[in-house]
Amino acid sequence: MMLIFLKSTGQEYLSMGISSLKLLKYVLFFFNLIFWLCGCCILGFGIYLLIHNNFGVLFRNLPSLTLGNVLVIVGSIIMVVAFLGCMGSIKENKCLLMSFFVLLLIILLAEVTLAILLFVYEQKLNDYVAEGLTDSIQQYYSDNSTKAAWDSIQSFLQCCGVNGTSDWMGSPPASCPSDPQVKGCYVKAKLWFHSNFLYIGIITICVCVIQVLGMSFALTLNCQIDKTSQVLGL
Repeated sequence: MMLIFLKSTGQEYLSMGISSLKLLKYVLFFFNLIFWLCGCCILGFGIYLLIHNNFGVLFRNLPSLTLGNVLVIVGSIIMVVAFLGCMGSIKENKCLLMSFFVLLLIILLAEVTLAILLFVYEQKLNDYVAEGLTDSIQQYYSDNSTKAAWDSIQSFLQCCGVNGTSDWMGSPPASCPSDPQVKGCYVKAKLWFHSNFLYIGIITICVCVIQVLGMSFALTLNCQIDKTSQVLGL
């Protein structure tokens, strides 16, 4: 009688374990599939910008720091991490799941470290950006890539120069608004950032929460695979 009871309990536990495993597996799979598709879109847009070179180079000291390059790098990272999550979950592969977990952890720690450094060195960063913009504006008429970058940012932010129209030698370019009281792009960018700080903070927190959830799902699925394997082994 006791043997039958233990056997029945074991079967119920096995059934529950398999059901939980399937649920976690497909939740994690679709969760990462969505992010993989987003990564593809970001990568494709970045490649498009690199081919057409619409935004150019704004900082002459950092020629690789363009919007296209940033989007290509971000899109590639998202695609690789999401691919590991998709394959690790659907194949129930512990090695891929742990690789997915470790990569997410590294990215999360890098984001936290970057946020701390930006907070600590905020003034130095502001000075560096202002100096870089002032240097690049002098290359406007001699470098097509810098010209494209300034035309894009002035048209998008409706600003002119770094601190105002006085930054331009002679008359401002056609991409500057006609208003003589127009603000500089550096000032306008800072105002935009401060006015949207709440939304930027909310988006950042949501991204971190999603990363923590992904790590939790990966660990839980990994543990569930172990438990199910032990039960099947018995």
